Amino acid sequence: MIGRIRGTLIEKTPPEIVIEASGVGYEIQLPMTSFYNLPTVGEEATIFTHFIVREDAQLLFGFADKGARALFRELIKVNGVGPKLALTILSGMSAEQFVQCVSHDDVSGLVKLPGVGKKTAERLVVEMRDRLKKFTISGTESDLPIMQEQEQGSTFVMADDAREEALSALVALGYKPQQASKMVQSVFKDDMSSEALIRESLRSVA
Repeated sequence: MIGRIRGTLIEKTPPEIVIEASGVGYEIQLPMTSFYNLPTVGEEATIFTHFIVREDAQLLFGFADKGARALFRELIKVNGVGPKLALTILSGMSAEQFVQCVSHDDVSGLVKLPGVGKKTAERLVVEMRDRLKKFTISGTESDLPIMQEQEQGSTFVMADDAREEALSALVALGYKPQQASKMVQSVFKDDMSSEALIRESLRSVA
């Protein structure tokens, strides 16, 4: 099991990165809530990982902290929720928002995410309610794996490149191309980085 990787961040193509550690480049997929916290390319990064081996692939998923990874691991235990959908859920809303949806039986909030139909949303609410208790202490939210959104480390690129990168990321997260295009267009500004564009696009459907 690969549980943590520390090395040089050499590529950032949301939602995937490449980290070089001891001469090996690891391709890692991250939810956007973790992606926002990455340093700039060329700097050292530490990523907590979850390694999945399938017959046709070996996949490495990364997270900014252990709390986010723990929530991912609970999500993929839910019937019908695979790693890709779990990644989409953690990209489309913060951990705090997800916990609130579950605790308030907010099925409508979950179905806004791509790939989450009504039945899946209802299953998430039922199966995750008890599991999420481990993320709270004495009824507070102090132990929730909430990501802090930061502009630091964002890579600013030309407007057209930022749009294309944002579109690619949203499609990779499960949004249909036409829907992704509308999301990006609704929030686009000339001076926005691709990461800021992705974040605001995801917020627009939250």
